Amino acid sequence: MERYAPAQIRNVALVAHSGAGKTSLAEALHFVTGKASRLGRVEDGNTISDFDPDEIQRRISINVAVVPCEWRRCKVNVLDTPGYADFVAEVIGGLHAADAALVVIDATAGIQVGTETVWKLAAGHKLPCWIVVNRMDRENVAWGALVDALRARFGGRVAPLQTPIGDGHHFAGVVDLLERKALMFEDHESSVQDVPPALASAVDQEREQLVDAIAATDDALLEKYLEGQPLAREDLEPALKAAIREGKLYPVCCTAATTLRGVRELLDALVALAPSPAEASVAARAGDAALTADPTGPVVAQVFKTIADPYVGKSSLFRVFSGTVTSDAHLVNATTGATERISNPHYQIGKEAVATKAVVAGDIASVTKLETVGTGDTLTSPEHRVALPKFALPSPLYFAAITPQAQADLDKMGAALARIAEEDPSLHVSRSEHTGETILAAFGESHVQISLERIRRKFGANLKADVPQVAYRETIRKKVQAHGRHKRQTGGHGQFGDVHVEFEPLARGSGFVFEDRVVGGRVPRNFIPSVEKGLAEAIGHGLLAGYPVVDMKAALFDGSYHQVDSSDEAFRMAARLAYQEGYAKAEPVLLEPIIKLAITIPDAFTGDVIGDISGKRGHVLGMNAAAESGMTTVEVEVPEAEVQRYATDLRSITQGRGVFTRAFVRYQEVPGNVQEKLVAQAAAKKG
Repeated sequence: MERYAPAQIRNVALVAHSGAGKTSLAEALHFVTGKASRLGRVEDGNTISDFDPDEIQRRISINVAVVPCEWRRCKVNVLDTPGYADFVAEVIGGLHAADAALVVIDATAGIQVGTETVWKLAAGHKLPCWIVVNRMDRENVAWGALVDALRARFGGRVAPLQTPIGDGHHFAGVVDLLERKALMFEDHESSVQDVPPALASAVDQEREQLVDAIAATDDALLEKYLEGQPLAREDLEPALKAAIREGKLYPVCCTAATTLRGVRELLDALVALAPSPAEASVAARAGDAALTADPTGPVVAQVFKTIADPYVGKSSLFRVFSGTVTSDAHLVNATTGATERISNPHYQIGKEAVATKAVVAGDIASVTKLETVGTGDTLTSPEHRVALPKFALPSPLYFAAITPQAQADLDKMGAALARIAEEDPSLHVSRSEHTGETILAAFGESHVQISLERIRRKFGANLKADVPQVAYRETIRKKVQAHGRHKRQTGGHGQFGDVHVEFEPLARGSGFVFEDRVVGGRVPRNFIPSVEKGLAEAIGHGLLAGYPVVDMKAALFDGSYHQVDSSDEAFRMAARLAYQEGYAKAEPVLLEPIIKLAITIPDAFTGDVIGDISGKRGHVLGMNAAAESGMTTVEVEVPEAEVQRYATDLRSITQGRGVFTRAFVRYQEVPGNVQEKLVAQAAAKKG
C-alpha cells in the first residue's frame, strides 16, 4: 500500500442503526477500488470488516474495523462501526479516529432509533456529518418524502448533492446537482449524460435549493448569487467543502451498496469534499493541545481500539494526529509515563495486515505488543508529551454475576476477565462487597454473552452469567433482652460463659453497635471482647433468610463466669446463643435496597414508563423537561430486585430511545408478601 500525505487522506466513520447496510457499504467501497477479488456478503460471512467469529455467526458488526480504499490518488480510511446499541463504545472509538461521520440510512426504513443515537454521538465529537441513503434499489423508496423527513429531523442544513434516477430495481443512476449531469451506472464506471427530460424540472428545483444553501454559508458567493450571476461547480465546490467541514451543511448521497450503484460516486464526493486530516479540526479530541497534521512535527498518536489475541498478544489500532510513527521508534505513553518501542507497524485491511515502515500524520495503522498501552492512551515523542483526552464512555447499566463452570475455569477466570475488559473498555469487572460475586457490567445481555464467548474462544475459560444476587439485609423492630449460657464439662477444665444481652433496633444506616454496660465485674473485662466478637460473627447470618443483620444495637448488661472453666471461646459461644434467642423475639424483618432512577424518554412513552415502574413496586418522585426537545426525565424510586434487567426493559418499552442513570438510596422493609417468598426460597435452598 502506498504512503499518502495528510492532504490525500480521508478518515470517515460509517455509523448507523443496526441493519442499515454499513458493512455492505464498506465492502462495496473497497471492492470498487479494484483491491478485492470478490464482493463479500454479510449473509455469507465473508466481508472484510466483519471477520470476528461472533460477527460471522450473528451477522452483525461488533468491532470497529478499518477498510482503507485507495481512490483518485487518495486514501479513504473507512471505519466500519457496529450499529447494535450494546457496542456503542466501538462507535465512540471509531469517531475519535475519524474526521467525518457517514450516517447510513436504510432508504425503506428511514430515520430509526440508532440513527438519532449516532447523530448525537457524531455531534458530540464535533464531526462533520454526511448522510448516505443506502438500499435505493429496494421497493417503495420515496426519495422526496425521505429528504423531507431528514430536514424535519436534522434541520435545513440537510443538502442533497444527488437525486436518484429511477427507483427500486430501476435505480439506474444519479444526477450530480453541482454539475447538473446524469451519472448512469455501468459495470466499471458511470457514464456522464444529460439529465433525462422527465426529471429536468425537479432537478432544476433541487439544484436551486442546493445552490441557495451553499451561497448562504459564504458572503462572497452570496453576493454573486444575489446579483444573479451563474454559479458553476468550480464556484460552489470550495464553499461547499468549507460548509461541510464546519458543520453548516449535511450533504446527502444515495447508494445501493450490494449492487455497487452510487458507490463510485460516493467515493468521488468524499475525495472532493470530505475534510482531510490537514483541514479537519481536532479541537474536540486534542483538548488544549494545538495539533496539526504535520508529518515532520512531534509525534502524537492515540489508540482507539485494542484487540486481545492469545497468540499474537495485544494489538493496538491507532490514529496519528501529528508527526510520523516509524518502525523501531521509542514513544512515551503519556498516560502512564512508560516508554514503548514501536515494532513493525501495519496498515489494517479488515483482519489483514500490510507492513509499513512509517505512518504519517492523519493515517491509521496498528502495532502489536504495546504492553502498557490501553484504549484511549496517547503515544508521544519523549521530548513533547501531549495527553489527548480519554474517551468518554457511558456507564454500563446491565449487570451479570459471572461464575466458572469448573475448577479449571476458576483458575483462568480472573485473568480472562481482565484481558477482555482491556480489549473492551466499556466492560467493568468488580467484586460485590455485599454478596462476594464477580460482577460484569455491560450494555446489555448480548454484550455479556458475546464477551463470555470471546473468553471461551480466546482464553479457554468457560464462564456463565446469572442475575446478580440482591444484597438483602435483616434487622429487628423490637427491643428485647436475651440470655445465653454455654456450659460444657468434658473432663478436666470445662467451658462456661454466661451473658445477658439487650437487643435494640437502630436508625437505617447505623450498622451494628456493641455496648458494654456490665458493672460490678459480673463479666470480667478480658472476656468482653469475646462477647463482642461472638455477636459480630453471628449477625453475619440472619435467622430469617440468612442475610447479614444491620441497624441493631447489642448491649451486654449482665452475666456470670467460672473462675476455672470460663474462657474466650465459652463467652463467644454464649453471645451467639443470646443472639439466637433474642433475634427470634425481636420481630426480625427483611430489608431491600432501594434504587433511584432518572429515566430520560421521549414524551410519548412517559405513561408507559410510569405504568411499568408502578408495576415494579416503584413510585414517581417527579418529572422534568429534559435538555433535548421532546424528552422528559422521570425520577423514580424502586426496589433493586425489580429493576435488575431494567436496561432491557426500558429498551423494549421505548424502542431503544430511553436512557437512565441509577444510584443507591437506602434500605427499607420488604412488604410482607415479598418477605414470605424470600424466606421460603431461603428455606428451600437449605433444604
